[in-house]
Amino acid sequence: MSLLVVFAETDPGAPLEETRSEARIAAVLAGIGVRFERWEASAPLGASAGQDEVLAAYRADVDRLMREGGYRSADVVRLAPAPEDPAWPEKARAARQKFLEEHTHAEDEVRFFVEGAGVFYLRAAGKVHAMLCDKGALLSVPAGTRHWFDMGKTPYFTAIRLFTTPDGWQAAFTGDAIARRFPDYDALAGGGAVIREAP
Repeated sequence: MSLLVVFAETDPGAPLEETRSEARIAAVLAGIGVRFERWEASAPLGASAGQDEVLAAYRADVDRLMREGGYRSADVVRLAPAPEDPAWPEKARAARQKFLEEHTHAEDEVRFFVEGAGVFYLRAAGKVHAMLCDKGALLSVPAGTRHWFDMGKTPYFTAIRLFTTPDGWQAAFTGDAIARRFPDYDALAGGGAVIREAP
């Protein structure tokens, strides 16, 4: 179940609001121009399913979103624990670090989570909205919105991403260290027990 925790951007220690109500989440995020919806994400995916298989499983949803938003391409980001791979801990750390600093994009960032979870931190109107997206969550973040993303110490998620241009999603980092002051994925998710699914 998704979770939204709202903080004053100057006070990461005292949340202003915390809710799992999807209607309330959608209303609060709409106030900062962010779209949140709950979609069906029930297509079975094998452990080795790659981008083509994931996109094929959700083709109807992807096509509809592309038509609605004028998006021209879609891809898949998929991370799951790989205990048999001795390099996995370093790969997980590197993947997590990539988007942990505040940044913006030149176009909308659209993600549909079909497995696992991650947290988008959206900074707008003097607040930080920590949006824990789980399986079935669709989030569309407008271009230029300051944000960062955390997938936790043991990343597990599959998300379909939609783009208008191949370069529009590249991160433009703000240089602000704000992300380091707020609770991370593992703190918000209680170690992952609330939203994590067994891979």
